[in-house]
Amino acid sequence: MCGIVGYIGTQAATEILLSGLEKLEYRGYDSAGIATINSGDINCVRAKGKLHNLRSKLESIENPAQIGIGHTRWATHGKPEEYNAHPHMDTPNRVAVVQNGIVENYRELREELKSFGIEFRSETDTEVIPHLISRFLQEEIALGEAYSPFFEAVRKAVGQLNGAFAIAAVSADFPDELIVVRQQAPLVIGFGQGEFFCASDTPAIVSYTRAVLPLDNGEIARLTPLGVEVYDFTGKRLKKQPRLLNLSPTMVEKQGFKHFMLKEIYEQPGVVRACLDAYFTETQNNESPINLGIPSEFYTDLEQIQIVACGTSWHAALVGKYLLEQLAQIPTQVSYASEYRYAPAPLTPNTLTIGVTQSGETADTLAALGMERERRQGREPKYQARLLGITNRPESTLGHSVPHIISTLAGIEIGVAATKTFIAQLMAFYALAIDLAYRRQTLPAEKIEDIINGLRQIPKEIEATLEKQEQLSETLAHDFADTQDVIFLGRGINFPIALEGALKLKEISYIHAEGYPAGEMKHGPIALLDAKVPVVSIAVPGEVYEKVISNSQEAKARDSRLIGVTPISDGEAGEIFNDLLPIANVDEILSPILTVVPLQLLAYHIAARRGLDVDQPRNLAKSVTVE
Repeated sequence: MCGIVGYIGTQAATEILLSGLEKLEYRGYDSAGIATINSGDINCVRAKGKLHNLRSKLESIENPAQIGIGHTRWATHGKPEEYNAHPHMDTPNRVAVVQNGIVENYRELREELKSFGIEFRSETDTEVIPHLISRFLQEEIALGEAYSPFFEAVRKAVGQLNGAFAIAAVSADFPDELIVVRQQAPLVIGFGQGEFFCASDTPAIVSYTRAVLPLDNGEIARLTPLGVEVYDFTGKRLKKQPRLLNLSPTMVEKQGFKHFMLKEIYEQPGVVRACLDAYFTETQNNESPINLGIPSEFYTDLEQIQIVACGTSWHAALVGKYLLEQLAQIPTQVSYASEYRYAPAPLTPNTLTIGVTQSGETADTLAALGMERERRQGREPKYQARLLGITNRPESTLGHSVPHIISTLAGIEIGVAATKTFIAQLMAFYALAIDLAYRRQTLPAEKIEDIINGLRQIPKEIEATLEKQEQLSETLAHDFADTQDVIFLGRGINFPIALEGALKLKEISYIHAEGYPAGEMKHGPIALLDAKVPVVSIAVPGEVYEKVISNSQEAKARDSRLIGVTPISDGEAGEIFNDLLPIANVDEILSPILTVVPLQLLAYHIAARRGLDVDQPRNLAKSVTVE
């Protein structure tokens, strides 16, 4: 949610800032802007809409400035108009600021600043920051005591702010300083040769450096041509060392695919293989076949699991609930993190709380985990918090806030609609459920071995599905030109996949879609069905196969076009379904990893056919770092 970049060095800043913003546009694309310092003045250029509008404005401007900040916006406070775009400046246009996050007390600060005669130019919460910095800067310059008046002014201004934010600030009067701040919103510093970078996420700077230093909450850094100084909010200097990223610039390129989403769908077999290699090990007798790096005492006397998540991660958690209950026999509940924060479950003993977030920065999930830690603090041992995170970014805020992490190993995902990170989350839950089943002896060793062997076959089955589905999905997409509503059906472990299929279609094609347990159709949703409402039914041989077929027949009897995601193309299924999206015939418990793939492809091709921006759907952002 919003992306910020900054640069100070020996090169022209504009192109570096634009390049960084291109890699961060998945975080928001309502507007964009940059501010650079040249010849003692700030040059600020902003544009409504996507980044190409800003780039067009800058094409005719020659700007050799070697310091600057940039921003791509997902609107929270204020409409997505140019006057609300970042960077924001103080009244004399000597201080420029970009922010990712929310200043919760901005109304009080705004009124106080107005009382001093300050006039505001935007509706945003961010604009209070440059005005605060400007006032403190005047005081610091007058005192003449500070090592860096600009740094002190930013530090004092930040002390006035409540909320979750990351900030980058520059001043025309201090052209050799870039000040950055982190408080509960991600920010990373990059180290180059005589140049330094900052960004909301590493893809923005990986083309220039692999040496990075993620800031922690409550830290403020001063970047100059000579180096980087990191302090806490009290002004105490901190000793911190950068680390090397295991990334390459090619990982954030499309590599010949039309869209990042399609590329990431095709990367899913490799993601599953990476998870198999990392989690599943050849073991000796009396050792778990799963290696998650979680100590055995973490599982001691475990009685219950609760999972908090949002969006696609919530759907993965629902599959996880099924696996944990069916394989490990542990009662499990799944809650929307945004709801759990305000209506938590009663405290139960020996309870594992799992937070699932692909970015590791989802505000509601982090807040729910923090609340769980706080309300269990000081309780007797069996009520103490046991916290586990599942994320694609172990270096994220989540990674620093819980004692144990399952890293999902999906690599960088640029497409806003999650695909490969969902598959990776499923693999994490398979590993966790099997590990617990082994330790609790809730499954025979032979059954565990069968499941693992089945998982090892999944990558090639996904590859076969992709090979079959690409043309089928593209062809089927032609018939969705005028479709306004779609129903997705599933039962058992594939009900969450119906929800995920509906979400993918909503996110990128803007078609209204809903997922239902197939057995619930007759309890209301069937009233929606007619020839204009297609029904996508997930029918996998197993315990509920015949039930799903029967529910599908009910839909077809109401004239709905029936699309079947099923491994069976003849007999009863071949007669019932108008269209087939075939998958391999695998054990029902493994099927979600396969059944989701044709639904991803179908959503993709429908959106692409409609000429929509698949990678950057309207009103969405990759990581939701505000409430």
